Amino acid sequence: MRHYLDHAATTPLRPEARQAWLSASETVGNASSTHGAGQDARRLLEESRERIAEMLGCDPIEIVLTSGGTESINLALQGLWRSRADGTDAIVMPDAEHHATMDTVQALIAEGAALRGVPVTSTAGILPSEFAARLPGAALATALIANNEAGTINDAAAMSAASAAIETPLHLDAVAALGHLPLSFRGLRADAAPGTGLVAMSVAGHKIGAPVGVGALVVARSARLTALLRGGAQQRGLRAGTQDVAGAAAFATALELAEAERVSEGARLGLLRDRLVDGIRSRVPSAVLLGDPVHRLPGNAQILFPGAVGESLLFLLDMAGIAASTGSACQAGVAEPSHVVMAMGRSEQDARSVLRFTLGRTSTDADVGAVLDAIADACARASGSGTGERS
Repeated sequence: MRHYLDHAATTPLRPEARQAWLSASETVGNASSTHGAGQDARRLLEESRERIAEMLGCDPIEIVLTSGGTESINLALQGLWRSRADGTDAIVMPDAEHHATMDTVQALIAEGAALRGVPVTSTAGILPSEFAARLPGAALATALIANNEAGTINDAAAMSAASAAIETPLHLDAVAALGHLPLSFRGLRADAAPGTGLVAMSVAGHKIGAPVGVGALVVARSARLTALLRGGAQQRGLRAGTQDVAGAAAFATALELAEAERVSEGARLGLLRDRLVDGIRSRVPSAVLLGDPVHRLPGNAQILFPGAVGESLLFLLDMAGIAASTGSACQAGVAEPSHVVMAMGRSEQDARSVLRFTLGRTSTDADVGAVLDAIADACARASGSGTGERS
């Protein structure tokens, strides 16, 4: 039996979302066509967009449907930077962002952007004061609402207010937060002047049980973005191409279900996570919970196992039927230390000795029990594996 504890990488497809996709896929027609079939598809598309907008606290026209979080982040950062005012080249970015953000910013640096890094705390948190201090004169700023590895929840409202006060466009990465925290684009924007403060927010469907390959970027009406994809006037001209009607319908369904169960599921997952963390500590006394101990996503437990090699631990747990992660799934297959752990002030060795367990809708007591049954032996066997010893 496999025990899946990697929901932050992707979570199982919801049956209701699968059915919504199948039903919508029977609607034949391109939503940009003017004939009856096309208008039927258009109607379903726009109804889905309205449902998504309702859940994210924005206007339907502000929803730009994408292929997922990475595309949304790229559209936000590249689009904002290329639409910047003359002479404003700096990008404000905290040190523990997702690689989709970090790699995009590095690409923009090659085009002339200048990075203003923001250090994070020992729990991977972003201090609003440190963030605000780097905003004056910047072309744009970006930040995670919740850290995808450590699970630490940041003060998105404070960062949005600081950006609005200094009239700097802000993008918030809500991919890890979606389904776990209340998200209102309108609420976070508050009274921001047009084109300043929070202007873009990225989300991904597969984190909440929608199909892989669908997501959205919420883009304020007043925002100035340069499109990545050209060839049509779809979605305010910000993303050209035939729109995925079935994907939008499935995303809307999954998002509504996730929001309806968010509070109750958060409480349930928090209890499961605490049992997992306490059980690991009792079996491996040297284990350390990273991230904020209180202000964290309910299903997240990033654990440091001093002296053990994370990749070896991952392999040994996988052999026991347990799926976990050493960090962001976007770095899967790449043997490198966690930049998030190093940004917290930990050593490179520590950054190679972490596992991330993430729980979700299908998680059970049996999943936690399987980890607790296997972790002590796996940790003992993984210790020393980085020095050339064989387990």
